[in-house]
Amino acid sequence: MDDNAGVVGKEVTRLWRAWRTVHEMVQDRGYILAEEEVKISLDSFRLQYCKDNGEPNREKMTFSASPSEDMMKKYAIEPTAANPNPKVDVGTIYVEFVPDTGSIGVQQMKKFVTFCNEHSHKSGIMVTNSAISAQARRIINGARDYAYIEVFLEEDLLVNITRHELVPKHILLSREEKAALLKRYHLKETQLPRILSKDPIARYLGLKRGNVVKIIRDSETAGRYASYRLCV
Repeated sequence: MDDNAGVVGKEVTRLWRAWRTVHEMVQDRGYILAEEEVKISLDSFRLQYCKDNGEPNREKMTFSASPSEDMMKKYAIEPTAANPNPKVDVGTIYVEFVPDTGSIGVQQMKKFVTFCNEHSHKSGIMVTNSAISAQARRIINGARDYAYIEVFLEEDLLVNITRHELVPKHILLSREEKAALLKRYHLKETQLPRILSKDPIARYLGLKRGNVVKIIRDSETAGRYASYRLCV
């Protein structure tokens, strides 16, 4: 009995760490979250998201968040004569912790994508303890026109990599900032150094192909300096 309690306790602590990281990730992307949600203590997490027997209740751990005004401005598309009413490509995000039922298959992914679509969530994050099948991944790719779906393993969220002292600050540029950068240095975007969309930092920030990030590093001689990378 004590061994089982120990196993459950470790699982709860692991989920709590993943919960905090995914909240920090959503907040860092520009969504609005209350600080008490982001910085929830382990004791509070147990009270809110565990069953009477102490086991975690992943079904209660779903949440959504709306984009801040700054985020909306960053993703805003300037109207043009050809496109006077551009489609807004940012909106609410929905996060779901999936119960551990084995590999994530087509039906489970379809259900998640349908929920995001029916509730007008522009983005969805599925946090799972299991691998995702190739067929389910194709469902994600097919949903890109109306929802940007991401899948993270719980184990990849146990530590927030952006909080490590050796990881420099990454800042997503708005469309206007990207255009100004290219104009200032007389560059085409393909001439910028690259960051892969599967890079852990790119995944943390939710970068899409064509996005440019500003990377701020400390230097003993120059103080701080910035470089830029194009997401591919």
